[in-house]
Amino acid sequence: MAAAPAKPAANAGNTEPPQKSKKLLLIIIVLLIAVGGGAGAAFFLLKPSHPPAAKPLAPPQYIALEPAFVVNLADDGGAKYLQADVQLQTRDAETAAAIALHAPIIRNRLLLLFGQQTSAALTGRNGKEQLQAQALAEVKKTLKAQHAANQVDALLFTSIVIQ
Repeated sequence: MAAAPAKPAANAGNTEPPQKSKKLLLIIIVLLIAVGGGAGAAFFLLKPSHPPAAKPLAPPQYIALEPAFVVNLADDGGAKYLQADVQLQTRDAETAAAIALHAPIIRNRLLLLFGQQTSAALTGRNGKEQLQAQALAEVKKTLKAQHAANQVDALLFTSIVIQ
């Protein structure tokens, strides 16, 4: 009897993995994409819509520069004067202490500034607001020159009379 021809091995020379292995890999990839997409969607949908609240501001402190400022204005002709009550606003305790400590220098600088004004320049609201801005800058500059805290938020005229 003749020998039967040999059957070739089922996977001999075939380098492709079986079909089950490809399906399992595809399922794992799809699951990873789904989990990643779900996590990304949850991150964007569940994050707070507003930024975290900033540190609450300290309550404002108002420091009156007393007594009221009274200066002759720089007008030609008749004697005209300005009388103004001034308060400084700050939320910084160090600045409040610096204002109290350096009040004589601050008052001097403001008296010089107020004395340079004319009644015509101060008649309208705009002129008073410009003087207010200049005075605030002068206070900050004075405190800075003294190497002191200068976190002054506002300079307020609580009374102003021009005659």
